[in-house]
Amino acid sequence: MDIADIRHRLQALGAGPLHVQRVLRTWANALPVDGGRRKPEHHFPRGLFEALPAVTQELQGLATLGSVHPGEDGSARLLVALRDGQTVESVLLPRGGVCVSTQVGCAVGCTFCMTGTGGLIRQLGSAEIVAQVALARQQRSVNKVVFMGMGEPAHNLDAVLEAIDLLGTLGNIGHKNLVFSTVGDERAFDALPRGRVKPALALSLHTTRADLRAQLLPRAPRITPDELVAHGETYARATGYPVQVQWTLLDGVNDTDEELDGIVRLLQGKYAVLNMIPYNAVPGLPFARPSWEKAADIARRLHRRGILTKLRQSAGQDVDAGCGQLRARSLASGEQVVAVRRRRLSAVSADTTSS
Repeated sequence: MDIADIRHRLQALGAGPLHVQRVLRTWANALPVDGGRRKPEHHFPRGLFEALPAVTQELQGLATLGSVHPGEDGSARLLVALRDGQTVESVLLPRGGVCVSTQVGCAVGCTFCMTGTGGLIRQLGSAEIVAQVALARQQRSVNKVVFMGMGEPAHNLDAVLEAIDLLGTLGNIGHKNLVFSTVGDERAFDALPRGRVKPALALSLHTTRADLRAQLLPRAPRITPDELVAHGETYARATGYPVQVQWTLLDGVNDTDEELDGIVRLLQGKYAVLNMIPYNAVPGLPFARPSWEKAADIARRLHRRGILTKLRQSAGQDVDAGCGQLRARSLASGEQVVAVRRRRLSAVSADTTSS
């Protein structure tokens, strides 16, 4: 479901522009419908007022809480159930942030990511994206939304931009606190500057070597690291807030002296901040997380060379919940339940036949 569908539904019930805005604002901020001094029956058309409980229930049902996995750092990974039975992941971040998914699965196929191993299953509607924020706000206060969960936002561009527009207007999120992440799709660089809400931009770089990037992100656009950073720099200067360069630190892969030299060459003098995140290990994938001491030393060396570097913990590391792992475990669990049920049915069938 898209936000446009909700607007049309409300208009069909007799809602005017202000009524639509009130319903959307209430939903996106996880506020009670009757929480104001003026009761709904006093300022909603009769048709809308009578349908409001069903509409509210439908909006709340777009994304429901499957399970919560709190981390020691104050984060919490959420397994979110969608109406068609699919699941995605959201992450409650320390200090009021939430990371949301934009697709079920992902087509980029990053070799270090659990989500990428299953391919793309379907797009999320813009309403399903906002619904993750509303769900998060039922758990705690949210003042920042990061589009870095499951999926590549640029591959679902219209829906993500529609969600950003709502969150940056009626959703009470500051524009620079809406963070659009991309592996480097040029359609995003064309569309983002034209929106009335201009989010911050994050670039999933991970290496300064084009050949290595093609191996790590096999189905990302064939844009070079230099071109990617140049696009980010242009957007950062236009919006007035720095581009965020994302770097998942893989032990022995992209933590070499050659890579550090490449980072300095690419980012020195740029309006950018490097977010370096030690890898959240995924069972079965051939990558390892470097020690915190090694990661901290890399960050210090980059700082000394003039690169603003933030070394971040991967949220949920202590609960083994890298992106896609909760969904994978829930699917595995579901398959096990189905297998057990089938065995039981087979046993019952065999007993019946023998008798």
